[in-house]
Amino acid sequence: MWWEKKLTQWAANLREHANLSARLILWNGQQYDLGHFTTPRIIFHIHGIRALPYFLKPNLAKLSAAYIQGKIDVEGKLNDLIEISYAFVRQTLATPRSSIQARMRRSFSHLLAHSRSADKKAIQYHYDVSNQFYRLWLDPNLVYSCAYFENGDEDLTTAQLKKIDHILTKIELKPGQTLLDIGCGWGALLLRAAQKFGAQGTGITLSKNQFELATERVQAAGLSQQITIKLQDYRDLTPEINGQFDRITSVGMFEHVGRKHLPAYFTKIQTLLKDNGIALNHGITSSAQQRGEGSLGGDQFIDQYVFPGGDLPHLSFVLSAMQQGGLTAFDVENLRRHYARTLTIWSERFEQQAPAVKALVEEKKFRIWRIYLAGCAYAFEHDDTSIYQIICRKAGCPAQTLPWSRRYIYR
Repeated sequence: MWWEKKLTQWAANLREHANLSARLILWNGQQYDLGHFTTPRIIFHIHGIRALPYFLKPNLAKLSAAYIQGKIDVEGKLNDLIEISYAFVRQTLATPRSSIQARMRRSFSHLLAHSRSADKKAIQYHYDVSNQFYRLWLDPNLVYSCAYFENGDEDLTTAQLKKIDHILTKIELKPGQTLLDIGCGWGALLLRAAQKFGAQGTGITLSKNQFELATERVQAAGLSQQITIKLQDYRDLTPEINGQFDRITSVGMFEHVGRKHLPAYFTKIQTLLKDNGIALNHGITSSAQQRGEGSLGGDQFIDQYVFPGGDLPHLSFVLSAMQQGGLTAFDVENLRRHYARTLTIWSERFEQQAPAVKALVEEKKFRIWRIYLAGCAYAFEHDDTSIYQIICRKAGCPAQTLPWSRRYIYR
């Protein structure tokens, strides 16, 4: 058949130029080795001829879709699968013209995204899988953002608490001060801010599950007079109704804003921040200047299956948007190594809890999250994506309000 000759040539080319430790086994038992080895690290089981186009002109989105949709199954270690998939795609990626066209399509789609209703739907799609789902592989406090491994040997629970303390120390949070947490998750940062630092906290989220559980946790801690949780869009906050805050944090939220809307997002923070206030934005960035550049299709996979409407700007774009929003950055810290470790631990815990996860969600969603967590760990390890904590104040603040050094952060 025509495809057998094409597949034979394709496999021979990969063996010669990529030498991947992988084997394809077709539905009819035919085998194609993609490298020179005694035993392959990965075996792809192809269930039908319709799965072949995913391999012949692959990117990460296509390979992920084939796996998620059950067109293929895989034998081997998850980390080996991710590493070989990246190498495979780099060797056989589509032409530059098609990459440009794909970037144009994604750019156009992002222009249409990020209405209030679209953002609410996207947030609930990702975060409202179920609280029990996240409990299986997050730490007990349900902190779903990059941990902080101060010494490198902390367990996940300790590292997540250190991350929260790191943030609250950076913003110099003091007893009685008001704190707004945009995208508050299940409330861990606000609970810590109230219990350890004596702050008055307000948290907002668009996730119904997060809102309900965070409210329960605040009540159980006896902090209802100190912390308020709201099911609300950040765009609906105003100084006239909600007042201004001494401190504002946004942890793992601005990825949902969209780069077109980042100046307005930072403007909103600026209007809600008191004149002598401090804000901190903790968010994931792309290591590429242009959207989709160098992602090998990984951004398409995440946009379709994981974070609809998610958008990772380059750090330079973030700083520019922050300045346009009337804020000045005075401390920027790269935590990429910390997120690579965090995601590796999450992925390992997810694998360990696979039977329990499958009891909660369908096979398709299990496969999505399985490759999402492991793939992101790889992306952070290899500088495809990064993450920064940026401390900022209102533009024009007096120099005397700034710290002399960063020593206060580590006391």
